[in-house]
Amino acid sequence: MEGVLGWESPSNIALVKYWGKSGNQLPMNPSISFTLKNSVVRLKVKYETARTSQTVLQRFTLNGQPNEKFQLRIQGFLESMKSRYAFLDSIVLEIESQSTFPHSAGIASSAAAFGALALTLESLETILGNKSGHSNSFWQNASHTARLGSGSACRSVYGGFTLWGKTPALDESNNEFAVRIDPKIIHPVFSNIRDAILIADDSEKSVSSSQGHSLMQNHPYRETRIGQAEKNINNLLHALKTGEESLFVEIVENEALSLHGLMMTSNPGFVLMKPATLAMIEKIRKFRKGTGINVCFTLDAGPNIHLVYFDKDRQLVSEFVDKELAGLCKNGNWIDDMVGTGPVKLSL
Repeated sequence: MEGVLGWESPSNIALVKYWGKSGNQLPMNPSISFTLKNSVVRLKVKYETARTSQTVLQRFTLNGQPNEKFQLRIQGFLESMKSRYAFLDSIVLEIESQSTFPHSAGIASSAAAFGALALTLESLETILGNKSGHSNSFWQNASHTARLGSGSACRSVYGGFTLWGKTPALDESNNEFAVRIDPKIIHPVFSNIRDAILIADDSEKSVSSSQGHSLMQNHPYRETRIGQAEKNINNLLHALKTGEESLFVEIVENEALSLHGLMMTSNPGFVLMKPATLAMIEKIRKFRKGTGINVCFTLDAGPNIHLVYFDKDRQLVSEFVDKELAGLCKNGNWIDDMVGTGPVKLSL
């Protein structure tokens, strides 16, 4: 049997950060993110059943070019998934990957890629394992699989706002997979929330996220951080339900600075912010104070700013970005994005 299928999966930006893990990609603390609309990875996968045991991944390209580093990572992941997906013992794959954003943009490319790959594997299980797809278990299974490739990828198989990690704040929460926060409980002010991604620096990070996560195991503030995250989860869920913009802003910025504070106080400590990062933060806070507009920043484990704001303020914030922040971006680069509806199965 042979065929072609594909999935488009978005990246996501965490508002309450996942930092530190245990076991097999399990989170040290719960996190909340929202899925992006325009920053996506698209996978086109050719599959063919093989009579003899072969390397699962025969060919991999990223934006039309071979990428040995990522090919090896995906190959290792597929080999590790053979116990979960028995068909991988008798199939070969060719994968064409396309990303709508540069790898160094401060957007979680691994999350989008492994989200798309996990959805592809679940679709292949439906085809080759004769299982029915698109039930709740389909998405939960995809989230579980994505997590094993890249922790935050488990949040990329859903649209809107997503929570990952067991917490008393949400009954259905789970460490094994992420869950979508019911859109019906989200206040309308968050329905079209926006994200201007400001590229402060596009060089490769000096410390990988995996290294940073590992340093949380013996971090002096480990337990305090877990408690802080739980408190911020509760407060952010409250803000999302009630539409309290100022509370939302307070939590999001507190989480961003806490993440980088944890990096700086680990052993060894490291600093990923750049001068342009700090200059942008100062301008954002000055703009918010001067205008009363509830705009805020967050960062992943890198120097680039995600400027999060509300759709009703789009015109004034866009003017602010163009006039005050674009000049601080590397080569003037920034990406205009917003909350998205989640993955899409491609018609090929």
